[in-house]
Amino acid sequence: MKICIFGAGYVGLVAAACFAESGNSVIAVDVDNAKIEGLKQGIIPIYEPGLKEMVLRNQAEGRLSFTTEMTEAVQASLVCFIAVGTPPGEDGSADLKYVLGVARDIGRAMNGFKIIVDKSTVPVGTADKVRVAVQEELTARGVDLEFDVVSNPEFLKEGAAIDDFMKPDRVVIGTDNVRTAEIMKELYDPFMRKQNRMIVMDIHSAEMTKYAANAMLATRISFMNQIACLCERMGADVAAVREGIGSDSRIGYDFLFPGPGYGGSCFPKDVKALVKTAEECGYDFRLLKAVEEVNELQKEVLADKLIKVLSSPDEEKPLTGRTVACWGLSFKPRTDDMREAPSLTIIERLLEAGATVRAHDPEAIQEARKYFGDRIEYSSNQYSILDGADALAIITDWNEYRNPDFDRIKAALRSPTIVDGRNLYKPDRMAANGFSYIPLGRCSGGICEVK
Repeated sequence: MKICIFGAGYVGLVAAACFAESGNSVIAVDVDNAKIEGLKQGIIPIYEPGLKEMVLRNQAEGRLSFTTEMTEAVQASLVCFIAVGTPPGEDGSADLKYVLGVARDIGRAMNGFKIIVDKSTVPVGTADKVRVAVQEELTARGVDLEFDVVSNPEFLKEGAAIDDFMKPDRVVIGTDNVRTAEIMKELYDPFMRKQNRMIVMDIHSAEMTKYAANAMLATRISFMNQIACLCERMGADVAAVREGIGSDSRIGYDFLFPGPGYGGSCFPKDVKALVKTAEECGYDFRLLKAVEEVNELQKEVLADKLIKVLSSPDEEKPLTGRTVACWGLSFKPRTDDMREAPSLTIIERLLEAGATVRAHDPEAIQEARKYFGDRIEYSSNQYSILDGADALAIITDWNEYRNPDFDRIKAALRSPTIVDGRNLYKPDRMAANGFSYIPLGRCSGGICEVK
């Protein structure tokens, strides 16, 4: 099948590579000429395991190409995916100017029947706006061409996006047109070989499904973070609590790990957008407002713990003269994405408190420079940043941090203090190794100290 995908960002590039991998002819379109020229040369603008190899292979075999020429791409394709950004506006609503801009470009370029697919995360009713935008351009041209608009939300986890696309939990297709539904089923059939998880529904329900899914997952995260805070005050162990509730088949274990708050390109933006959508309908979505508030407060928890443990007599700058080594900058492992990452809030708080901050991340150092510049120190070696530091803060749970050389850590730190925002280690083992170990929700008062 001949496909074009507007937007060579995270969703668009992964979709383009995976559709090409299944034998389709795919053209990825982007207005960023530098990005397109880089992709033509094999330079991948994002880090996602397995993506570079897939892009290069399908380019070499002629199934995947990149261009800035929108008209040629549309006219050569049956299915046109819109996978451009929908950044949050000042009021939290999703900004649809890029989506509707692409819709108008398609309307100006199309030369026959097209299926226009919203792949971007968009509010309920966006497909209707896309349809109007395309039709307005056709009317302005004085032509009468048939087209259909489909909602096909993505459910990709950064760091596992290739697997998620190639072996999806489900594929949601929002359309009321039987012929279009069959074409979309044919397109996704290669990914359904083990089990058919294709769900066809009306467009508005498909648009709502994406927001509802992310809002539910964000709610689970914020809920568990609140449970962790309560465990600290009650002397309970959040790891045991997680095991106890996760074993309930109605709940399950996923997204029940306490941490420094959720981040990334989806959860924060989608929660805000759904709250705003509810407001526009006259509904006060108080639960999601609380989820968002809890998440923002949770990003402060790690910094608060560090300030408590390392505090100096200077009340305005309590970390003056202190050095904190941070492991992890990206919002989650296996990605370089730092959008809404907890590390942004944590490190800013440490800097405001007067600390010197050193940081390591396997992939996100270049992204971090865009946020912090030279205000913090960076290293590609996770141990070198420890020398003479007063504490180690673990912010992102990269595999590299799960079983480190504890003797080396202890020897390098000025004091053997670890503030663990991901609960990677066992408190009894850390105590036996002579560490002052501060996890989340695992010790009474939040601190396990070895005197």
